[in-house]
Amino acid sequence: MSGEPNDKPRLFDAQAWIRARERAMRNGYLGGGDVFARLVAERIGERLEDVNRAFPSAVLAGTGAGILAGALPAAIGRRGQGLAMTDPSPAMLAAAAQRLPEAEALTWRGETLPFEPGRAALAVSFGLLHWLEDPVGHLVQLRLALAPDGLMIAVMAGGQSLAALRAALASAEAEVTGGLRPRVAPMGEIRDLGALLQRAGFQMPVSDSERLTMSHSDALALMRDLRAMGETNALAARSRSFTPRSVLMRAAALYAETQGTAEGRVVTEIELVFLTGWSPGPDQPTARRPGSASARLADALGTTERSAGEKATGGAGPPKKRS
Repeated sequence: MSGEPNDKPRLFDAQAWIRARERAMRNGYLGGGDVFARLVAERIGERLEDVNRAFPSAVLAGTGAGILAGALPAAIGRRGQGLAMTDPSPAMLAAAAQRLPEAEALTWRGETLPFEPGRAALAVSFGLLHWLEDPVGHLVQLRLALAPDGLMIAVMAGGQSLAALRAALASAEAEVTGGLRPRVAPMGEIRDLGALLQRAGFQMPVSDSERLTMSHSDALALMRDLRAMGETNALAARSRSFTPRSVLMRAAALYAETQGTAEGRVVTEIELVFLTGWSPGPDQPTARRPGSASARLADALGTTERSAGEKATGGAGPPKKRS
């Protein structure tokens, strides 16, 4: 029951996030709001093409209304064969299924993924992790969906993404109204996000990031673009009332002070974090236990091995002082 001590407060309002994404899709991604999703999907496709392996089966968590599947390499199959996908938005899942009629479209069940365990060669999470209450659980479920030695790749916004906008909105609201409500979700740092892979049980985990810079006429144009992307405020603790125009105008002025350019525009940095890992498999390289080396480092370097505390003799001696 709600209110019991074991209940954890929720960080996100999942239904608000889904409504925002579906509104963006219904509006046709005004002003090219899907350009960012297409760019991210292309980056995933490029990374998969660099892997010298075919993926006869794959599962997708998050579809971008079919944008992701359209960017995947041909190794995944023709027209969605061997592909299972799910999406928090029923409308976006239906749009993806229309583009790939042979793919299996599975209903999203909260944060419980509907994929059959141990069958997929590839698992992809597309722009979901920064909106989920349990990102580790999400990664664990993707690993369980993989066959041995299967590849997982997840991409999300992280690091310093929208940090300047968050600061400008907070300062403006505190200055104008004397209060403060959260408006931009916190973003995970790449080190912390990379640690999630190990917690989820992936082998050979790798985390890296790519910084993208966007340019707008002002902060209000940036906010309109975020709305067109479906990436508006979906925090559970957000204010349900409209933001006063005075707050928005003051935030725009503060944003211009820190992010303005000589040309009179503002720049925004988005950090894309890519997480990749492999499900455990019998033929993967593994780290040796400490002390199990069969060759000495001293032999490899052509030096004499000495015990701890033993003084070195001979050699070039200390460096000479330059005159």
